[in-house]
Amino acid sequence: MPVPWFLLSLALGRNPVVVSLERLVGPEDAARCSSGLSCHLWDGDVLCLPGNIVSTPGPVLVPRHLQTELVLRCHQETDCDLCVRVVVHLAVHEQWEEPGEEKQFEGAADLELEEPRNASLQAQVVLSFQAYPVARCVLLEVQVPAALVQPGQSVGSVVFDCFEAALGAEVRIWSYTQPRYQKELNLTKQLPDCRGLEVRDSIQSCWALPWLNVSTDGDNVHLVLAVSEEQHYGLLLYWNQVQGPPKPWWHKNLTGPQTITLNHTDLVPCLCIQVWPLTPDSVRTSICPFKEDPRAHRNLWRVARLRLLSPRTWRLDAPCSLSAEAVLCWQTPGGGPCQPLVPPLPQENVTVNVSIWEKLKLQECLWADSLGPLKDDMLLVDIRGPQDNRSLCALEPSGCTPLPSRVSTRAAHFGEQLIQDLQSGLCLQLWNGDLGALWACPMDKYIHKRWALVWLACLLFTAALILFLLCKKDRVKVAARGRAALLLYSADDVGFERLVGALASALSQLSLRVAVDLWSRRELSAQGPLAWFHAQRRQTLQEGGVVVLLFSPGAVAACREWLQGGAAAPGAHGPHDAFAASLSCVLPDFSQGRAPGSYVGACFDRLLHLDAVPDLFRTVPVFSLPSQLLDFLGALQGPSASHPGLLQGWAEQVSQALQPALDSCFQSLGAPELSRGMEPGAGTGLE
Repeated sequence: MPVPWFLLSLALGRNPVVVSLERLVGPEDAARCSSGLSCHLWDGDVLCLPGNIVSTPGPVLVPRHLQTELVLRCHQETDCDLCVRVVVHLAVHEQWEEPGEEKQFEGAADLELEEPRNASLQAQVVLSFQAYPVARCVLLEVQVPAALVQPGQSVGSVVFDCFEAALGAEVRIWSYTQPRYQKELNLTKQLPDCRGLEVRDSIQSCWALPWLNVSTDGDNVHLVLAVSEEQHYGLLLYWNQVQGPPKPWWHKNLTGPQTITLNHTDLVPCLCIQVWPLTPDSVRTSICPFKEDPRAHRNLWRVARLRLLSPRTWRLDAPCSLSAEAVLCWQTPGGGPCQPLVPPLPQENVTVNVSIWEKLKLQECLWADSLGPLKDDMLLVDIRGPQDNRSLCALEPSGCTPLPSRVSTRAAHFGEQLIQDLQSGLCLQLWNGDLGALWACPMDKYIHKRWALVWLACLLFTAALILFLLCKKDRVKVAARGRAALLLYSADDVGFERLVGALASALSQLSLRVAVDLWSRRELSAQGPLAWFHAQRRQTLQEGGVVVLLFSPGAVAACREWLQGGAAAPGAHGPHDAFAASLSCVLPDFSQGRAPGSYVGACFDRLLHLDAVPDLFRTVPVFSLPSQLLDFLGALQGPSASHPGLLQGWAEQVSQALQPALDSCFQSLGAPELSRGMEPGAGTGLE
């Protein structure tokens, strides 16, 4: 039996505000202006290339403010789509702006002739719209009569109907003029889902949403799904994350009414529930009902685990991402509470988990995993003051005893010897920050006989020297490893794919975290090339990694198709060709100046000449491999590039791995075809 809409709204959210939407009939886009203005919408979409900022030739029209409104675009009475109406408020701008670090776009000033101050103004206003996986740009021509031209004053607005988007999607809108006289306006909106809109009878994907109710019974929590006997739907329980994608916990496809029982110990604040009908392009509805549940916050700390990865780094494992504070403390060998350092060292802020109901602490000792068994050591706090002033004190149950000192404590008695041990490198550094350091100095040697003192000092000095060398070696390794690298290429043929695979494998041997579609065929087939690349690119850039564009004749041809008129026809590339699918995301990064520092280009010797790479991609370093491997590896390492000698060794290692695959690819293609690819500008389609 169908569930009434008011019950559905109450079940899927807390006190939703239902909004009634205006209906637009027909699939055509339209534009209209406020009184006194005239406007015209160009037919079809345009290429999203904002260009660089140029100086104003006089009074010009610029966007001043963006507004959005939700409407319904209906093909039939019960067949509608959610649509975003955009209102652009315009103003007259006369101030000359410095382009800053951006270069003047060649020929940009020729796009709009200088106008007299008392003449009418005309502008080409671009609206750019992104709502994954849709990206559109439209062009509006607006003309303002001379009577309304007043510098610095608003002249009216232009309304565009409309950009279609999915329920619950995040949309981003930019507005700028051609040529561009100022930084583009931008607006980000989170669209509501079926719960907040009066669309039950208009959008078909909202018809079959399951009714979900959450109830408690003692220690158990019941998820009650009241649907018809024949309805098929999916149920997903997941942990929502502040950063990164959600973590799935439990998923099942169900049919008919169901009651799912959860134990109260499974509840955490970020546990969310998602339901959707098992129909194509169905709407998924999510709720997170345990955000304010005290039991969920107690469980969060119960399952949290603090782990020390090294004497200077730690990790807190827990299902949810919240905020807390980690501080250093010390504990006597006999046990007892962990006491804060006095004077304190700087506190380190980390993203961990905290409860607002209880003050709970997680504690882990450095000795357990880092320094071996407990030792009779003295902890010294080295505080660095202004003008390189330093003070030293020893931690004791009575407090931090200054060294040297005349008080009657154990640390004061051995004060001179401890200072000498520290200066001689016999103490182990446990922590080092901008304002101070923490040292552990051994005390057991002072209770041995005199004849063992020299032997023990030499042994400790040797151990400290070896530990220093090992730490130095580890720091070099850590600085050179771990950066993410996403390889994008055009699958021209089997030989070129083998060459890319050889490069990816060689880079992985250098401890780079390499991602390439050759190694992710299953995910690529399941998600599709565009979705797979979007997820990999976002993760790589968020982690400070680099996207590597491997240019080949096929890649250059794909870029030509985009730059001359849009994307290639469906099926023009292979089902796993992430390069062609990724151009819709890659080109805006280059055209809007976001590529430097995040992208690197490369091509292979004898397969493609560097001059054949389109000029748009020359804003980032482009290398020819393997002849420029040394510079290429340095660019992949980024700011933390290793010693030149180490990079030279890596370059030789990668070159040896590439040469057989490069020779094989060269022989399979043949000299005539390669000579065409080696010609400067070959395949680019750019004059």
